[in-house]
Amino acid sequence: MAAEPILITNLTQEWVASLRRWHLELFFIPTIVVTLATMVVNTLLLACIFASRALRQETRYLLVANTLAADMLFLTLNLATTILNAAQVEVPWLVCELVTAVTVTAYCCAILTVTFMVVDTYAAVRWPLRYHDFLPPARTHRILMGAWLLAASYPFTLVILMEVERGDPHDKAAVCLVLISLGFIQAKNTTGINIYFFVAALICAVLIFYCYIRLYMETRTQGIWQNRFSRARVTVLAHGVLLLLYFTPGFVFTVELLLFQSKDVSQDVRVWVSTVNMCVLMLLPRAFAPYLYGLRYREIADSVLQLLHRHRRLSQITVA
Repeated sequence: MAAEPILITNLTQEWVASLRRWHLELFFIPTIVVTLATMVVNTLLLACIFASRALRQETRYLLVANTLAADMLFLTLNLATTILNAAQVEVPWLVCELVTAVTVTAYCCAILTVTFMVVDTYAAVRWPLRYHDFLPPARTHRILMGAWLLAASYPFTLVILMEVERGDPHDKAAVCLVLISLGFIQAKNTTGINIYFFVAALICAVLIFYCYIRLYMETRTQGIWQNRFSRARVTVLAHGVLLLLYFTPGFVFTVELLLFQSKDVSQDVRVWVSTVNMCVLMLLPRAFAPYLYGLRYREIADSVLQLLHRHRRLSQITVA
């Protein structure tokens, strides 16, 4: 264990040198812009959902709100680590591990919630008369709380195990990245982390495909799929695009872990793949989610327009 802090320090210093050599800190500029813009839109949508009693009572809107909240937590931590890394601020390794655990929790909870959205849509179509009995708001709250606990259980367990084995709790890292934190953990528990990500992704994918297939079978005789631009086709297409955007960064991250452990891969390749995934691919689903999920619902869009109209009227009265 004594050699591990030296290895971490050397690796993070090499990482910083590679970032500077390729001027990859330029990726941080669009990251900051996209993150701040998405945070503003998400905050507006969350305010509209929680300000309306009718929207708070609907399971689908609670799922949207939970997805947006998980994305905001992820974006906040991602932006914080991006700024700290760009400023070359050394972060205690324990803090970095905790940030890693919360980041993984937020990412996994968003994936779980998006999966529950598909299941919720299937349940509403399959059992329309008993749907509200199956999923009242109180039960939805418990499901979402369980999703957060499930998403947090494994990463925080790894942090606890790593801290028990660590010799000096005051080690610092020049770069705080989820890849580096999990990369060192993976070196000691390769099978566990790979199984965790693979099984979680497999379960979500199977549930999503099953629900979509059953939805098509249940509704194919109703004529809603005949029109090329029907609402059903557009909804499935929007969900499919967003699911692809959510799952792709996770797949790329597993590739990053493999590259991290491979001695035949140059440091520059690792830094390039990690930077593009963190500053581009990870942001895409969170930038599109408010529009593909939130504003596509007529009730949420109307609430946003009413809120903006009310704010404009208040501004006019104040100026007058």
